[in-house]
Amino acid sequence: MAGGKQTPRQKLIGMMYLVLMAMLALNVSKSVLDAFVLIDDGLMQTTLSFVAKNQLNYEIFEAQFEQSPNRVGPYRESAHEVKRMADQLTFELQELKVQIVQETDGQRARAITPMDWTVGIGSTAERRETFNVNADLIQGKDNKFTAGTIMIHGGKGEELKQKFEEFREFLVSLVDNEGVRQGIEDVLNTEPRTSGTGQVEPWVIRNFDHLPMVAVIVNLTRMQSDVRRAEADAVDYLLNRIGATDTRVNRMEAIVLSRSNFVLQGNEWQGRVLLAAYDSLQRPEIMLGQFRRNAENTDYEMVGDSQLLTYDAQGRAMIRRTATTPGTFPIQGLLRMSTPDGFRHFPFRTEYQVGAPMATISATAMNVLYRGIPNPISIGVSGVPAETVNATISNGTLTRAAGGGWNALPGAGAEAVITVTATVDGQTRQMGNMQYRVQSVPDPIARVSGRTGGRIPRAELAASQGVEAAMVGFMFDLRYTVTGFNMLIATPQGELNLAATSFAFTQAQRDAINRQTRGTNVVFTNITASNPQLGTRNLMPIVLTID
Repeated sequence: MAGGKQTPRQKLIGMMYLVLMAMLALNVSKSVLDAFVLIDDGLMQTTLSFVAKNQLNYEIFEAQFEQSPNRVGPYRESAHEVKRMADQLTFELQELKVQIVQETDGQRARAITPMDWTVGIGSTAERRETFNVNADLIQGKDNKFTAGTIMIHGGKGEELKQKFEEFREFLVSLVDNEGVRQGIEDVLNTEPRTSGTGQVEPWVIRNFDHLPMVAVIVNLTRMQSDVRRAEADAVDYLLNRIGATDTRVNRMEAIVLSRSNFVLQGNEWQGRVLLAAYDSLQRPEIMLGQFRRNAENTDYEMVGDSQLLTYDAQGRAMIRRTATTPGTFPIQGLLRMSTPDGFRHFPFRTEYQVGAPMATISATAMNVLYRGIPNPISIGVSGVPAETVNATISNGTLTRAAGGGWNALPGAGAEAVITVTATVDGQTRQMGNMQYRVQSVPDPIARVSGRTGGRIPRAELAASQGVEAAMVGFMFDLRYTVTGFNMLIATPQGELNLAATSFAFTQAQRDAINRQTRGTNVVFTNITASNPQLGTRNLMPIVLTID
């Protein structure tokens, strides 16, 4: 490798890969195929190491560009293009792995899970969706036909070869150092090779022809690692061209940086171990507050009021904040440091999140959603900002409501499952789900003067406004309006049947009530009540006896 010597781990992975490829030619047992899973895991770890190394170099580029945009700008642009092409090529390799697995194991293969992929850097970066491939879960590891059909007969292999050559030629065009150029050409070599039997094998045949599917997946993973390795060599070279790695310090310290010390169960904690180099003889001014570029656009300057940090006995400037209100709070400022060219201001930005203490308490027997009306739902994930939390329902619709809540409108089914997801470290993860029973809203209860039956003084009945529809014991603020009813009274002259077309008694009904004597039954029937969301309901009759 032109960018540095291979580690013992990388050498071991390479030796295992060569041995297993040789054993495949002997048609050895399926256990050899399973061993390729270990090779794939090792190659992916190597790729991640290159990605982390490259990311650090890109961050150094940005820091140097802030100090000297004219000198660093051309090299920075070349480095950004290297990253864009490397991201694009590794993405296409990932898509080929997914296509091969799906063609073999089916579109819903167990070996693939959704993941995000970023192509490019900064404001031009594009976020794309693809799938991670777990080689251990591949069902058709020994399938020797699918990969060949796609890569050779389908022409994907030749297309990939051409893209490798374009990437190689671009990197070589950036590099004047013969050793680095040779290293890139070796890593991205697509020339034919002579096999152990003396036959000349083209690059596409060597990598994809009549190989078990798991071996092809490993080959594609190896190519992703090669691309990142070549990217590292090119970016290292560009960085050295501007002298960004020349550091004059008198103290060095290993530090660990992480996005958060809080990790949800099932997620992954990530930390970066860095070597911090600094000059212990200097204590630069560190100011917190708003800043901007100066008028000459050559440095930064503070805007408005600022807070000057103090140093402790160990020479460290600490930022402390009391968390009083939930939310996300930015921290930014400038570090003013003496350099050979005079004082320079280095900007910094970060943020922290404050979450309110929260406990989840639910009565599982009351997990009921009512169809036809919005059901208010409270959804939260501890340690995750509310704006990155999302939820779906299996039966009906679920929408965000004012104040940070949700409204569930279930469908016709008897059950509904609400599933909660959250975006953590750029990836969408499932946080849990809850099953609910779906029921219809119960009918309201018809009442007169607050009564559903029994005895009532004649004066009280006559003074009542009419018939009301009450949602007795129902937890939602839901109202029905009575739209009509009949009042029946049995008299010696025959049955008296008086109708009303609203909730209110008619004058004829009030007069009839005032003429009745003690013991007379007054029956309210054909009661209908309406709600704008749920429509019209027929309610149970009321029988009242004049007291």
